Amino acid sequence: MDVLLSVSVALIAGLLMSRVVKPLGLPAVTGYLVAGVLIGPYCLGQLGTALSIDGLGFRDAAYVERFGVISDVALGFIAFSIGNEFRLSQLKQTGKQATVIGVVQALFATLLVDVSLCTLSAVLGEAVFPMSAAITLGAVATATAPAATLMVVRQYKAKGKLTDILLPIVALDDAVGLVVFAVSFGIAKAMVSGSVDFYSIILNPVIEIVASLLLGTVMGFLFSESEKFFHSRSKRLSVSVTFVIFTVALTMIKIPIGRVTVGTSSLLACMMLGTVFCNVCESSGELMERVDRWTTPLFILFFVISGAELELNIFTHLSIVFVGVVYIIFRSLGKMLGAYTSAKAVHCEPQVVKYLGITLLPQAGVALGMSVTAMELGTTEGALVRNIILFSVLIYELVGPVLTKIALTKAGEIIPENRRSAKRLNAEHSQKV
Repeated sequence: MDVLLSVSVALIAGLLMSRVVKPLGLPAVTGYLVAGVLIGPYCLGQLGTALSIDGLGFRDAAYVERFGVISDVALGFIAFSIGNEFRLSQLKQTGKQATVIGVVQALFATLLVDVSLCTLSAVLGEAVFPMSAAITLGAVATATAPAATLMVVRQYKAKGKLTDILLPIVALDDAVGLVVFAVSFGIAKAMVSGSVDFYSIILNPVIEIVASLLLGTVMGFLFSESEKFFHSRSKRLSVSVTFVIFTVALTMIKIPIGRVTVGTSSLLACMMLGTVFCNVCESSGELMERVDRWTTPLFILFFVISGAELELNIFTHLSIVFVGVVYIIFRSLGKMLGAYTSAKAVHCEPQVVKYLGITLLPQAGVALGMSVTAMELGTTEGALVRNIILFSVLIYELVGPVLTKIALTKAGEIIPENRRSAKRLNAEHSQKV
């Protein structure tokens, strides 16, 4: 019962906060995140514990982890939706530009964070801030959160050159991030252990990317063929949901073969699933639209749970806050400078050159996953990396969607309109009848 009550409270809190932030001009995703903080372990969760009411909010971090399957599935659907942006007709126009910008902005972020944090490590000393932690954080800087970006684009129905190139870049970010993180993390582990592991630095990330794309391709073709056997809208929607969840489940399988681990990324696999499906299936546009409608409550839960995961006690550690602020400043500069430079080099439109970097700032799930892997560095270094990333995610998740909305609005791709609610439209229709 407590799980169902928590889910209900999370949905209600998310919906209510979306109404609260609307008059302030803030994206709904910001309201969902704030709702998660309010019903999380530091607010309503504490009250539920005090009153011995199970399910009244999320009482602690361990309890929040019980809802991890919701986040896994939601990220799968987010990647599936982003895969829809890789239609061959669009890639002919933006494919080269998106690839160049996706790689360059990620490397710029890593470079600036590495230089700034390694300098900080040299000043403070290894005992205070190890060089291995600095190098690992530089790699984590590549990651961008596709979920928040996609939600802002959907909510405001953003359209234009910036939006067209933004979503493919966010998707490519995952592949670039995997390679950069594997190399940097391998170097960091070598600094700690004194030995270099070629397999973890080069082979494993390449295998993960190739295996993910292969899995997504196979599932995409199977999905397209399976869809032909069903004709009713409800069953075709059910097939769509089944294949996304099935793909997410398969990505959780890890197969160790000697010193090599064959694993897959759910984001890359589900993105490829969506890419293959939208290019092979003639009715993919209609099905994608129906899936988008079905997933709205799932995405609300995802962001509310993400808000509940944010560690507010990080603010009590001044050293973490200081390093976190340096990380945020130089990662942001790297993303914006890299996007500006590369977009200009490949002759993108002026609004893309000017505003793209700001839309790439959100950071969440992928970065948190990397921070968990960073725990392998050792108790001190791993905990330091994870806490700094927790701090940065807290800031980026609350501020990033707002900045994305501002950038898209200034680029002229979010046009304010006097939209009428579905309730009012139904009332007007009833009066005419």
